[in-house]
Amino acid sequence: MLYQSILDEIVEQSKQIFGEELIGIYLHGSMAMGCFHANISDIDLIFVITDGITDTQKLQFMNYIVDVNQLAPSKGIELSIVKQKYCKPFVYPTPFELHFSNAHKHWFADNPTDYIQRMNGTDKDLAAHFKVIKSYGIVLYGAEINDIFADVPRNDYIDSIWNDISEAEEEIIENPVYIILNLCRVAAFLKHDLVLSKKQGGEWGVNHLSSKYHVLISNALQSYIDGKDMEIDNREGQEFADDMISLIKTMMR
Repeated sequence: MLYQSILDEIVEQSKQIFGEELIGIYLHGSMAMGCFHANISDIDLIFVITDGITDTQKLQFMNYIVDVNQLAPSKGIELSIVKQKYCKPFVYPTPFELHFSNAHKHWFADNPTDYIQRMNGTDKDLAAHFKVIKSYGIVLYGAEINDIFADVPRNDYIDSIWNDISEAEEEIIENPVYIILNLCRVAAFLKHDLVLSKKQGGEWGVNHLSSKYHVLISNALQSYIDGKDMEIDNREGQEFADDMISLIKTMMR
C-alpha cells in the first residue's frame, strides 16, 4: 500500500504515546476504498481510546502528527480520536477528543496549548466515517471493527452526508470534483442504500442520473482518477447542483 511506512510509524508512535488507552486505529476514506490518489486524497484515520487521554499525551501526539504530516500526500492526514463508548452504542452527533487536518495545522503551530484544550466537541462527519469503516475499513491496530463500531442508524447517516453537501450550490464552483461526485454518492445511498467512494459515486451517476449531466459527471470522474483540477462552466455546475439538491431533498422526505 502506498504510504504504508507512514501508517506503520503512526501505529508504533501512537502505541507508545497512548499505551493501554489505545484500543484501535482504523483506516477509512479513499485509501481504504481503493481509489486513493496522492494529488487529491488525504489519509483518513480514526483512533479509538478508552476513557480519555491527557493534555500531555495530546501535545506529544500532535507534535508527532504535524511532523509526519509533512511526509503525507499534499492534502495531508485527517484524523479524529474518539472514545469507545461513543462508537458502540453509536452516539450522534459523535463526541471527539481531538481532531487534526491540514486546515488546522496553523492553529496548532501558533498556539498548541489552545489547540489541544479546545479541539474537541462533536462532529456530524463521524457518522459517515464510521459507516465507511463498517463497509470498507482497515484495522491498522487493535480490536476488530465489528467489536468496536455499531451500525450507524440510517437517519443519522443521512443527516451526516446531507451536512456535507448542503452548501453544494455555493461550493461547486470552487471545488467541482468533490461536490459533483459527492452529490452522486449521496443520491446513490438515498435511492439504493449504497455506500460508495467518490469514484463509485461518479460511475453510479453516469448510469443513473439524467443524461444531460453525463458529460459533466464523466469529466469530474476523469479529473478525480487523474488527480487533476477540473474546469467547469459555472452555469452548468450551478444548474447541476440545484437539480441534485432538489432531487436529494425529495428522496429525503
